[in-house]
Amino acid sequence: MLFADVRLNRHDDVLALGKAGLKLVRKGAGLAFTQPCACLQGQRCVVYQQRPARCRGFDCHTLKQAQAGQLTLPAALRRIREALRAADRVRALLRACGDHDEHRSLSQRYQAAMSRPIDLSAGEQEAEQRGELMLAVSDLMNQLHRDFLRSE
Repeated sequence: MLFADVRLNRHDDVLALGKAGLKLVRKGAGLAFTQPCACLQGQRCVVYQQRPARCRGFDCHTLKQAQAGQLTLPAALRRIREALRAADRVRALLRACGDHDEHRSLSQRYQAAMSRPIDLSAGEQEAEQRGELMLAVSDLMNQLHRDFLRSE
Protein backbone atom coordinates (compact mmCIF):
# COMPACT_ATOMS: atom_id res chain seq x y z
CA MET A 1 0.00 0.00 0.00
CA LEU A 2 2.99 2.32 0.42
CA PHE A 3 4.26 2.25 -3.16
CA ALA A 4 2.85 1.65 -6.66
CA ASP A 5 5.94 -0.34 -7.62
CA VAL A 6 9.36 -1.32 -6.32
CA ARG A 7 12.48 -1.05 -8.48
CA LEU A 8 14.75 -4.05 -8.63
CA ASN A 9 18.44 -3.79 -7.85
CA ARG A 10 20.98 -5.04 -10.38
CA HIS A 11 21.92 -7.83 -7.93
CA ASP A 12 18.36 -9.17 -7.62
CA ASP A 13 17.69 -12.55 -9.23
CA VAL A 14 15.13 -11.45 -11.83
CA LEU A 15 14.44 -14.96 -13.12
CA ALA A 16 13.80 -16.41 -9.66
CA LEU A 17 11.59 -13.47 -8.67
CA GLY A 18 9.59 -13.77 -11.88
CA LYS A 19 9.12 -17.50 -11.33
CA ALA A 20 8.02 -16.77 -7.76
CA GLY A 21 5.14 -14.70 -9.12
CA LEU A 22 6.37 -11.11 -9.10
CA LYS A 23 4.84 -9.16 -11.97
CA LEU A 24 7.89 -7.47 -13.46
CA VAL A 25 7.53 -4.30 -15.54
CA ARG A 26 9.99 -1.98 -17.28
CA LYS A 27 10.71 1.10 -15.19
CA GLY A 28 13.10 3.50 -16.88
CA ALA A 29 16.31 1.61 -17.63
CA GLY A 30 15.51 -1.16 -15.17
CA LEU A 31 12.78 -3.45 -13.90
CA ALA A 32 10.28 -3.13 -11.11
CA PHE A 33 7.49 -5.21 -9.66
CA THR A 34 4.02 -3.87 -9.17
CA GLN A 35 2.16 -3.48 -5.92
CA PRO A 36 0.31 -5.00 -4.26
CA CYS A 37 3.04 -7.60 -4.27
CA ALA A 38 2.03 -10.95 -5.77
CA CYS A 39 4.31 -12.69 -3.26
CA LEU A 40 2.51 -11.31 -0.22
CA GLN A 41 0.03 -13.96 0.86
CA GLY A 42 -1.96 -12.89 3.84
CA GLN A 43 0.62 -11.06 5.89
CA ARG A 44 3.58 -13.24 4.88
CA CYS A 45 6.13 -12.84 2.10
CA VAL A 46 6.47 -16.18 0.30
CA VAL A 47 9.88 -15.22 -1.14
CA TYR A 48 11.24 -13.76 2.08
CA GLN A 49 14.64 -15.49 1.84
CA GLN A 50 15.04 -14.39 -1.79
CA ARG A 51 13.25 -11.03 -1.52
CA PRO A 52 14.61 -8.12 -3.57
CA ALA A 53 17.28 -5.85 -2.10
CA ARG A 54 14.87 -2.91 -1.73
CA CYS A 55 12.52 -5.06 0.33
CA ARG A 56 15.43 -6.42 2.34
CA GLY A 57 16.73 -2.93 3.12
CA PHE A 58 13.42 -1.19 3.93
CA ASP A 59 12.63 -0.61 7.59
CA CYS A 60 9.68 1.65 8.24
CA HIS A 61 9.80 4.50 10.75
CA THR A 62 7.57 2.64 13.22
CA LEU A 63 9.87 -0.40 13.18
CA LYS A 64 12.93 1.79 13.70
CA GLN A 65 11.26 3.51 16.65
CA ALA A 66 10.24 0.19 18.20
CA GLN A 67 13.74 -1.24 17.76
CA ALA A 68 15.23 1.86 19.39
CA GLY A 69 12.87 1.57 22.35
CA GLN A 70 11.15 4.85 21.46
CA LEU A 71 7.84 3.10 20.83
CA THR A 72 6.30 0.14 22.62
CA LEU A 73 5.24 -2.94 20.70
CA PRO A 74 1.53 -2.37 21.54
CA ALA A 75 1.81 1.23 20.26
CA ALA A 76 3.53 0.06 17.06
CA LEU A 77 0.85 -2.58 16.47
CA ARG A 78 -1.85 0.04 17.10
CA ARG A 79 -0.31 2.23 14.37
CA ILE A 80 -0.31 -0.70 11.97
CA ARG A 81 -3.97 -1.53 12.74
CA GLU A 82 -4.93 2.13 12.24
CA ALA A 83 -3.17 2.23 8.87
CA LEU A 84 -4.83 -1.02 7.78
CA ARG A 85 -8.24 0.35 8.81
CA ALA A 86 -7.56 3.59 6.89
CA ALA A 87 -6.56 1.56 3.81
CA ASP A 88 -9.71 -0.58 4.14
CA ARG A 89 -11.77 2.63 4.23
CA VAL A 90 -10.11 3.81 1.00
CA ARG A 91 -10.76 0.41 -0.63
CA ALA A 92 -14.43 0.53 0.38
CA LEU A 93 -14.81 4.05 -1.04
CA LEU A 94 -13.07 3.01 -4.26
CA ARG A 95 -15.54 0.14 -4.63
CA ALA A 96 -18.41 2.56 -3.98
CA CYS A 97 -17.01 4.74 -6.79
CA GLY A 98 -17.06 1.73 -9.14
CA ASP A 99 -13.44 0.54 -8.91
CA HIS A 100 -13.19 -3.15 -8.04
CA ASP A 101 -9.68 -3.88 -9.35
CA GLU A 102 -8.00 -5.12 -6.16
CA HIS A 103 -4.87 -6.11 -8.14
CA ARG A 104 -3.73 -2.51 -8.64
CA SER A 105 -2.18 -0.27 -6.02
CA LEU A 106 -4.40 2.12 -4.10
CA SER A 107 -2.63 5.09 -5.66
CA GLN A 108 -3.33 3.81 -9.19
CA ARG A 109 -6.95 3.06 -8.33
CA TYR A 110 -7.38 6.48 -6.74
CA GLN A 111 -5.91 8.29 -9.77
CA ALA A 112 -8.26 6.40 -12.10
CA ALA A 113 -11.31 7.09 -9.93
CA MET A 114 -10.55 10.78 -9.62
CA SER A 115 -9.90 11.21 -13.35
CA ARG A 116 -13.35 9.96 -14.34
CA PRO A 117 -15.89 12.72 -14.99
CA ILE A 118 -18.64 13.17 -12.40
CA ASP A 119 -22.22 12.95 -13.67
CA LEU A 120 -23.82 15.80 -11.73
CA SER A 121 -27.20 15.12 -13.34
CA ALA A 122 -27.36 11.82 -11.42
CA GLY A 123 -27.52 13.60 -8.07
CA GLU A 124 -25.02 14.52 -5.39
CA GLN A 125 -24.10 11.01 -4.23
CA GLU A 126 -21.23 10.52 -6.69
CA ALA A 127 -19.71 13.91 -5.89
CA GLU A 128 -20.06 13.22 -2.15
CA GLN A 129 -18.39 9.81 -2.54
CA ARG A 130 -15.49 11.41 -4.40
CA GLY A 131 -15.13 14.00 -1.65
CA GLU A 132 -15.10 11.25 1.00
CA LEU A 133 -12.55 9.33 -1.05
CA MET A 134 -10.33 12.38 -1.38
CA LEU A 135 -10.38 12.97 2.39
CA ALA A 136 -9.82 9.28 3.17
CA VAL A 137 -6.80 9.10 0.83
CA SER A 138 -5.40 12.32 2.31
CA ASP A 139 -5.78 10.91 5.84
CA LEU A 140 -4.15 7.62 4.82
CA MET A 141 -1.23 9.33 3.08
CA ASN A 142 -0.62 11.62 6.06
CA GLN A 143 -0.66 8.63 8.38
CA LEU A 144 1.69 6.60 6.15
CA HIS A 145 4.17 9.47 5.84
CA ARG A 146 4.05 10.26 9.56
CA ASP A 147 4.27 6.71 10.90
CA PHE A 148 5.98 4.62 8.24
CA LEU A 149 7.90 6.63 5.65
CA ARG A 150 9.74 9.23 7.71
CA SER A 151 13.47 8.72 7.66
CA GLU A 152 14.47 10.50 10.89
